[in-house]
Amino acid sequence: MTTMSALSVAPGHAMRKVKNNLATALVTLAFGVALIPLVWLLWTVISKGAHALTRNGWFTDSQRGITYRDSGGGAYHAILGTVEQVALCSLISVPIALMVGVYLVEYGRGPLARATTFMVDILTGVPSIVAALFIYAVFITTFHGQRSGWLVSLALVLLMIPVIVRTTEEMLKLVPNELREASYALGVPKWKTIVRIVIPTALTGIITGIVLGIARVAGETAPLLILVGYTPDTNGNLFNGFQGSLPGMIYDQVGNLGNTNVLVNGKQTSIHYAADRMWGAALTLIIIVMGLNLIARTLGRFNKVS
Repeated sequence: MTTMSALSVAPGHAMRKVKNNLATALVTLAFGVALIPLVWLLWTVISKGAHALTRNGWFTDSQRGITYRDSGGGAYHAILGTVEQVALCSLISVPIALMVGVYLVEYGRGPLARATTFMVDILTGVPSIVAALFIYAVFITTFHGQRSGWLVSLALVLLMIPVIVRTTEEMLKLVPNELREASYALGVPKWKTIVRIVIPTALTGIITGIVLGIARVAGETAPLLILVGYTPDTNGNLFNGFQGSLPGMIYDQVGNLGNTNVLVNGKQTSIHYAADRMWGAALTLIIIVMGLNLIARTLGRFNKVS
């Protein structure tokens, strides 16, 4: 009791308490300020796009034959295109990025590792339009290919790989070296230690990095405009023809936002079909990314090493 009393009246104790409370208040205030634009954005998209999602046919119909004067239509063609393009991109990016991340942390020594790190740093800052122009120059200008969805996936690979590599590196570095040393002491080979101990321990963070990479590329527009274009029809073939996508649908509807007045029975009538479809496509894209995030967190929770 005497010790506690001495500490409570020790010089500087009151000042440290004031500083601690002030720092707590400032951090809480900063958190609240940071939440304002996020909540505002979500509220705007939900309030303006929920009507489109609750309409019959949004998830089953396309925009074929639907003009800015017409109501209805759906986003099935755009959802299909976005899912296919991002799925192919992930199928290519995830294995490459994971292996690069493991190499840099577990094996990376010497000039090759430094060169790899340098290239990953460069890819991290590459704008999406530059990646799209590179793919266009190689596959369309040089090899005379046709614009199609798989080229978009290749451009997105260049944007997705550095995100996953960096996250994988940081997560693997957080794994205690004692776990590796204990495995080596039991005679377990290094590759098996990495596969059975290191990666499962860091799996939650790695999965989060993969989801961040998907979120990074799912909303990109420049590769879509340059490499595949947009069509209101349903096209599930990644290797032939124009293909719809959610960012492409948003961009397409933006061009019709000014067309709000039409003649109906000789009277000027204000319509907002394009705006409804634009916000609906934006909300659909957010829901897809959020759903992937929830799935990733659930899988990560059930894959932790005991």
